[in-house]
Amino acid sequence: MRNLGTGIGWRPEIAEAVERMPGIDWVEAVAENICPGHLPESLVRLRERGVTVVPHGVSLGLGGADRPAEAKLADLAARAEALGSPLVTEHIAFVRAGGALTASPLLEAGHLLPVPRTRDALDVLCENIRIAQDALPVPLAVENIAALICWPGEEMTEGQFLYDLVDRTGVRLLIDVANLHTNHVNRGEDPARALDELPVEAIAYVHVAGGFERDGVWHDSHAHAVPPAVLDVLAELASRVRPPGVLLERDENFPAPSELERELTAIRETVDKAAAAGVPAPTRPGPPRPAATATGAADDGSASLVGTEADAGDGGARQRVGLAQAALLSALVGGTPVPEGFDRTRLAVQARALAGKRADVVAKVAPELPEILAQGYRKAFLAYAQGHPMTEGYRRDALDFAAYLLFDGRLQDADVRRRLSEWWLERSGPAPLSQRPAARLVRATRRVLLRR
Repeated sequence: MRNLGTGIGWRPEIAEAVERMPGIDWVEAVAENICPGHLPESLVRLRERGVTVVPHGVSLGLGGADRPAEAKLADLAARAEALGSPLVTEHIAFVRAGGALTASPLLEAGHLLPVPRTRDALDVLCENIRIAQDALPVPLAVENIAALICWPGEEMTEGQFLYDLVDRTGVRLLIDVANLHTNHVNRGEDPARALDELPVEAIAYVHVAGGFERDGVWHDSHAHAVPPAVLDVLAELASRVRPPGVLLERDENFPAPSELERELTAIRETVDKAAAAGVPAPTRPGPPRPAATATGAADDGSASLVGTEADAGDGGARQRVGLAQAALLSALVGGTPVPEGFDRTRLAVQARALAGKRADVVAKVAPELPEILAQGYRKAFLAYAQGHPMTEGYRRDALDFAAYLLFDGRLQDADVRRRLSEWWLERSGPAPLSQRPAARLVRATRRVLLRR
């Protein structure tokens, strides 16, 4: 695997600072925020200086029950080619559920949700990764995610799940040590055990990020400084194998560039110190393949844990995984009953986190909305989110939220109502919407608003 060195997540808000930072060998950019035909000038300049750029996808949903969408794979491939990237990365997660496979409404989570560590989920994930590998022009690496919730009836530990995933697909791993710490706090999982069980020689690079703890729950915010506990997990990893690349992630609440540079220095020093003490061999063989019983306990390795990709392809595993994921997501965003076996309190925390994340992203893609609604934006959006699951992405969500406020007469201030009406009418033009199923409703809404 190519040696990437030390990097930082490139974001438009810190683009200029990243260009001036010393010791930046590479950057990672959110794939969905990059247009191949119109690359940000900052990324172009970095590439011209020889800085590697890796596209990091967040919406493919490789852990979902459906096969990866061809259009999304083509978009990810185009970004890799436009950036001249040596690899692309995505997540071991599902981001949507429902639809034709389960004969239920299609729902979007708006965030990464954990897949159950079961044979069915592994079969589906392996097949989806093989599909993605065949469609991409460069190698794929997949990331372990942070979780607030535990699936009931899991059959493997995280390390065992990742080991078998690599064994069956040859996919590379993007190990997020902050997510290992999150799962330690939220799920009681030992990061050292996960590192012992997973194939460290498959690591493509490592993420390091900050978060915060509230009421016994760790929130992987990417908006806080990297805590010592996360650096400790990084040291555990580096004592086993020196990672080909390490990257600092920060998505919001950006500190001064000097503070980011101090965090990068701490990351470098942690890796160097742990690697020197552990003296890892870069290509040393991994541990014996960890097998598990139905409860996840290791056995002598004689039992087979996994099925084959054909098991997923026949539809049985996909449908079982799809039904389970649809029931969970519907409870989180649609207010339906909590599926049996889940912790109701923890699901309520996850539901609030999803709604808050949704409000934050809508505010970014449609910044006029919090400007128009001022301090009432967040309260109004969270009320809207309770009964209106997202189905078509954040930009559609922003329009639907505005229509919700305008239709239901929730705005008492005439000036706010006028400004929001103008914003909504400008962005819900008749040509595109005339091709949508809801076109009649939209046209009727426009007539009502224009009469006011």
